[in-house]
Amino acid sequence: MRNVRLHVCAAALAVVAGPAFAADLGDWSISPWTTALSGLNLTVGGRAEGSLFDTSMPKQAGFEQQWASGLADISAKLERDYDSGLTLSLKSSFEVARDKLSYDNYGGRLVQKVYGLAQTGLGRVEIGMTDGAAYALSVTGPVVDDATSMDNANATFFLDPTTGRDFTRVFALNSAVESSLNYAKISYYTPRLFGLQLAASYTPSEGRDVVPFLNNGPNLSNRQKSIWEGAASYSNYFGPVSVGLYGGFSFAHAERKTLGHAGLTEWGFGSEIDYNVNDDVKVAVGGAYRHTNTYAFDIYDALAAGGTDSTHLSTTITDGPWIAGAEFGTGTADGGTVAPTIGVHGYQASVGYVFNANLQATVGWQDLKYNRNSGLFYNGASRIDMNAAFVHLKLHV
Repeated sequence: MRNVRLHVCAAALAVVAGPAFAADLGDWSISPWTTALSGLNLTVGGRAEGSLFDTSMPKQAGFEQQWASGLADISAKLERDYDSGLTLSLKSSFEVARDKLSYDNYGGRLVQKVYGLAQTGLGRVEIGMTDGAAYALSVTGPVVDDATSMDNANATFFLDPTTGRDFTRVFALNSAVESSLNYAKISYYTPRLFGLQLAASYTPSEGRDVVPFLNNGPNLSNRQKSIWEGAASYSNYFGPVSVGLYGGFSFAHAERKTLGHAGLTEWGFGSEIDYNVNDDVKVAVGGAYRHTNTYAFDIYDALAAGGTDSTHLSTTITDGPWIAGAEFGTGTADGGTVAPTIGVHGYQASVGYVFNANLQATVGWQDLKYNRNSGLFYNGASRIDMNAAFVHLKLHV
């Protein structure tokens, strides 16, 4: 553990010294690779992220906590513009590398997104394997780094020694309406007029077959069919103040229901207010709330009695390339009569430095407290506390 702390301290020192190195490197940047193919434009990019961290949580003999984590993905876009103003695109994203603590929203699958897009003056239509309308328009509060935020995190720091998997997967905070995940769907987004944008999605099944309607989804109990999703987003400027608001919902019909289960019902809302103090300094505050009848956000576990709530509150201060922020999150997964009730409270503070449009480094501290009304965690208690100091580096092109 002492060596881990040395790694974390060394990485933190590198972040603090980052501005000096950035000045020496000059104004460099990496652009996506592009080429023309018979009237089509192909763009290829991607991202790579990695963390070093020192974790404090109840130990188990013979088990060593992980001290580093990372992921990498590749994205591609094939696009054609027409004189009429129509734009047609085929977009995709593939996660080519990850470990047990760098877990995405889509179950750690290789294929994250593959979908077609048609953009016109009357709005945008998306068809394929991508996010739903409510998640795409969601506003959940400002963060220093979306990957390490405790709300809907893609980088986590706590392994459960009894399973060897990310501990937070028992119940992870996520305040954006997201139950349709990347299942194949059809979505429509209106143009943003007077700051207002509306959107709707239809997901026929839990299939990841790119084209909707190809199958009925996995042949499992309590699967959800005909997931309808809607959202409204408002964004506008009032002098030095900008305001963002969103509300979204989704509902579905359950098939092969077992006792105590039901169709999906979910809704949420969020906001963010930014104040530009001057040309360099900006202060932002915001948050979001989500309620669903699924247990711990598992779409296969929509309950007739019980459900899950998640709340996120956050603030950031930006001064040039520096970003400092704090977060608070709390949630409850109520299992009703079929599972225990699990609660979580979390706090986070972090500081980031943006080298350029491609590269950001973040240093932070995260604290999570879990409790349950029945059963025990691996430490033999109904409550468990954990915290971690971390350094995260994110490169995207």
